[in-house]
Formats: sequence, structure tokens, C-alpha cells
Amino acid sequence: MQPDNRARLKQWLESGEARLQPLSLSQRELWETSPIPVGDPGNYICSFIEIKGALTENECATALQRVVDRQEALRISFLPGKERPLQLVRSTATAPLRYRELSSEEAKPESLEEVLKETYREPFDLMQGPIFRVDMLRRGPNDHILAFAIHHGVADGWSLGVFVQDLCTAYVMGLTGMRKAVAVGMMGVPNSLPPVPQTYTEWAAAERALWPAAEVSQRADFWRSQLKGSRQIWSRADGTPHAHEPLQRWISNIPANLTRAVKELTRKESATLFSTLLAAFQVALGKWANRDDIVVGTPVANRNKASAKQTMGYFAGVVPLRGQVDPSRAFSDHLRAVHETAINAFGNAMPFAELATALGEPQAKGLHSIFDVRFALQNHPTPDVVLPRISTKLRMRSTGTARFDLGCEITETGSDMELVWLFKPGLFPRADITALDALFLSVLSQVCKNPGNQNSTLIV
Repeated sequence: MQPDNRARLKQWLESGEARLQPLSLSQRELWETSPIPVGDPGNYICSFIEIKGALTENECATALQRVVDRQEALRISFLPGKERPLQLVRSTATAPLRYRELSSEEAKPESLEEVLKETYREPFDLMQGPIFRVDMLRRGPNDHILAFAIHHGVADGWSLGVFVQDLCTAYVMGLTGMRKAVAVGMMGVPNSLPPVPQTYTEWAAAERALWPAAEVSQRADFWRSQLKGSRQIWSRADGTPHAHEPLQRWISNIPANLTRAVKELTRKESATLFSTLLAAFQVALGKWANRDDIVVGTPVANRNKASAKQTMGYFAGVVPLRGQVDPSRAFSDHLRAVHETAINAFGNAMPFAELATALGEPQAKGLHSIFDVRFALQNHPTPDVVLPRISTKLRMRSTGTARFDLGCEITETGSDMELVWLFKPGLFPRADITALDALFLSVLSQVCKNPGNQNSTLIV
């Protein structure tokens, strides 16, 4: 750290403008197990909010500032430490809103995508902060987009829903405040959102206390047994040119009629929707990749207490799930095995950084040490809010370099399910991904009709 920065930090700490906190257990995963540098855009969570209705730059900036004041995570940056980095938590921070009027050409869908990428891939200064940004893009008089990018170290998928809820609440507060100001002469007008029940660093401290060395050791024994002999699906040389390749995103969907059938199969087999979808995915991926031993990483929200549900931050964990695809086995039996494995895995979940350390697997440059496929059933709240004068729609956007080679993310969108494939085009041409998508949908369709069919008959 430069001498002037060191002096400034000392002043902040002595005055109470900032304080230092250790990394949370979730944050350690980014620094200790991720195959990409922590500052890489692959560690950014990106989304945009479509806003229809009259909205001014000042209204948006005021609402955003209220959210920054409420959410500690939006005031965090990171400093290097002796053993591992530290969180620098500021008591106050200015909301980083940038306003831009789009030309008619830029507002076109194909051009807008490039504009959004500028926001998504612009680097953050992890030490100076802030490590999020919001660009207000005006497409028309009553048509705006808020492009939102935030570093994974201070947010997860759940945090996006919290952000939208807070932003909309703060916007309504602004409108209400203006009306009250006129009525009561600026007296008694609330100027801030209520504090969260538990701040992110308070949660992190409580989480660390839950994992004494003895508990970590016991859970590690489970995972050594569970993952013994497993390996990644694709073997690549160290320093592969695709290690930092930006991923591509291709969207398919599970139609409404098939979604209903999958849910009915889930009910009949006394499973969960996640287990049913994962079991079919394993069968399809096994055929597509010519593997019968499948390990995927799946995210878990890790927000078990109500006190954490309103708080932005990186709470989520990662759980490896291993499955053996036996061609001679009936799918219904495979599903029961997958369901049991998932229950045991989630019941023995532990901080991923501690898990990776306990396994002691070497990590080649640019490669994850345990899995190279992500599978997720997204169920975090993504609210669509109708407000006075405006309506909003949150759109998730996976961009940048992935910490895995292939991802399948499924989200319920009403009567059907959105199916998002994330992949590195240097490893998997689009034609291969469309083939995997077709295979997955075919497996789902067949097992819903006859779950007693052998796995080998599903992938001919």
C-alpha cells in the first residue's frame, strides 16, 4: 500500500469512518479456490432493471443513496492482509450512479447489448471501491434501464432481489416524502430506510462462530469419502487458452406442459424438483460427455435465518454433488439415489474454502480443483414491482469469465421454466450446446412418460 493510502486508512480507522473485518467464509471461496483472479469480471454479478414510466435522474440517485446507506455490503472494499485480505467497511459512501442518454441506434436491442457489456466488464478498484456500479440508461421519455454490476465478494443472486426491493421502497419513500413535505412543511418526513435486522459483517461473525475446528474436521471426513476418486469431466492441460475465456449465454426453456409433467413426476416419486431435474441432467450430460461419474457444483442460499433475508452480501455456498449414471438402472431408481445423495450433501454442507483445503486437491491454473460443471435451480426472489408512475422488471445476466466450463441454470418463470446454458465457446461450439439442450429435454420428456425405463433407453 502506498504511504499516502496508508495514512488515509489510518485516519479513517481512528475517526471511525471505516473499520476492518475478516473475510466471511463465503468470501474466502473467491480468494482461495476460484480458478480465476479475484478481480476478473467473471466475479461480477450482472443484471439490469427495466423501468417503464416517468423517472428522473435525481429520483433514482436519491433512492440509490438510501440503499447504500442501508446496505453495509455496498460500502465494503478489500485490503490485502498478512494471511488473507480484509474487508474495509465504510460508515458512509456516495452512491455511484452514472446517467446516459442512448441514441436511437444504441437503444436497438443488438446495440444495447454492447452498451450493457461496457458496464459489466469495466474493472473495479477492489481497494478504493465502490465495487458496484449503476448506469441509468435512458431509451425514451418513459423507458429506462438500470444496468447493475456488483462484485461477487459483496453480493449473491439473492442480493439482487433485495436490491430491487430496497430501491423501489426508497423510490416510494421519495415520492411520499415530497407529498408530506408539502403538507407538513418539511417536518416529520423520513429520510432513510430502516436498518436491516442483521448487517453482513454481523452475519459473517456469527457464521464463523458456527464452524469450530472440530466441526470442520467432521464434515471434511464426509466429503473425503463422498468425493474419493472423483475427477473433473474434461481433462485439459495446465494453462489452457480457454481458462479466462468469457462465457456465452444461450437461453432455452422447458415448456409449460413438460414443466407440469416434471412436477407431477416429482410428486409421485416423493422427490424434489431439484432432484428430478438434476437426475435427468446427469443422464443427459453423461451421454453427451461420455462419462458415468458426474460431479457438479450447485449453489445454496445459506440464508437460513429470517434476520439475513433483507441483507445484501455474499452469503451463498457451493455444494458438490456426485452421481453415478448406470445405464442398466431404471430412472426412478436413479432419481431416488440422486435425491438421497442431495439430502446427505446439503445436510453436510460446509464452507467451500474449508472443504477444498481438507480435500487437498491440487488446482491447475485456470481450472477448478473439484468440479467444472455448475447446475442450479434458481429460487431466490426476483420481484417485479408495480409502483406509482413506474413498473420494474429485474433481468439476471451472466457475463464475463465463468469459474466453471459449463453451466445449466433453471428458473421457474410462471407456467414454464427458463433454461440458461452458460459455456465457453472455445471448448463447446453452439451446436454442441443445442445438442445437449435437446438431449436434456428429451430425457425429461421420456422419464415423465415412463420413469421405469432404463437410463440406456433414454439416450439412444
